[in-house]
Amino acid sequence: MGKCWNWIKSSTNSATPPQISKNWVSPFDLADLKARLAAADAAMTEDGFWNDREEAQRVLKEKKRCESRIGEFRKMEAALDDIAALLELTEEENDLSMALEIQKSYADWKKELGELRIRTLLDGEYDANNAILSVHAGSGGTDAQDWAGMLLRMYTRWAEAKGYKVKMWDLQDDDEGGIKSATFLVEGENAYGYLKNEKGVHRIVRISPFDSSGRRHTSFSSLDVMPELDDDIQVEINPDDLRIDTFRSSGAGGQHVNKTDSAVRITHLPTNIVVSVQNERSQHQNKEVAMRILKSRLVELAEREHKESLAELAGDYGQISWGNQIRSYVFHPYSLVKDHRTGAEVGNVQAVMDGELDYLINEKLKMKDA
Repeated sequence: MGKCWNWIKSSTNSATPPQISKNWVSPFDLADLKARLAAADAAMTEDGFWNDREEAQRVLKEKKRCESRIGEFRKMEAALDDIAALLELTEEENDLSMALEIQKSYADWKKELGELRIRTLLDGEYDANNAILSVHAGSGGTDAQDWAGMLLRMYTRWAEAKGYKVKMWDLQDDDEGGIKSATFLVEGENAYGYLKNEKGVHRIVRISPFDSSGRRHTSFSSLDVMPELDDDIQVEINPDDLRIDTFRSSGAGGQHVNKTDSAVRITHLPTNIVVSVQNERSQHQNKEVAMRILKSRLVELAEREHKESLAELAGDYGQISWGNQIRSYVFHPYSLVKDHRTGAEVGNVQAVMDGELDYLINEKLKMKDA
């Protein structure tokens, strides 16, 4: 490589020419992907493959996942070959006029590779699913409720920027300000994979807008994250373990919602998990959505507690441990968002509140690959 590459690498802070930079291949483990794809194809040719619908769906998902990853690899490989060919042509002709285009193409390629590396980490059983999020205000009155509302806005902004759809299922606001709780669906590929590590307690430090003395306050809110389960996943719940209450909705939805007892609250007695849904138009629809949320929460809880069956789950899981916040958002006396699990920090707290969460999310995902 001559002066063209020397100029490009000094601008891109890269030490290796693209055509010999082979380290990028390692995250894909192409041999493993091909072996898993071959195993899935072989399973689909066996007699009685469709007899076990749940297993058949699992194999189909595995096949689709492997084909997608291999396709992404081939796309990146072809793009890098194009950059290398253009670089070689530029060197042969000793023409620096294409240097800026090569620099930009290589920088874009590296950015896409970084995003693809993150996506390769989303290989959990439910990572590709939609995500169900529940925000709950902690103790602290209006300050905590305002903070819960800010978190709801933050995750909604992040989801919309990703191209995900957001559907509100339950919203308990407060007359004085903010929200007591909210449950909503983030719909899109890998939504749960990206958001699963956001589960936990979030802490804010700021000058309270509700304190006439202008004092600094610390407030907490919690976020629960669950995968939305596919219809083919069966979860056995004993009806005797459920208490179902109906009440009049206080949320949006028009006159029908507000004039009838259409809202539904389901309590799972063994775990004390409570699910409320009020934003659908009928009691039947609200109950159906509430059961979907409850099933997702029980499956997520069973996995987290390493239990083999739902029957092993017991105890009160509704308490929030305020001493174990995962992230702090400091507005005063300085501007800083810090993730206490990874040490990742962002100095622009307002940008984070506007939905710029990718850096914080990705740093936690990378810990899996460390």
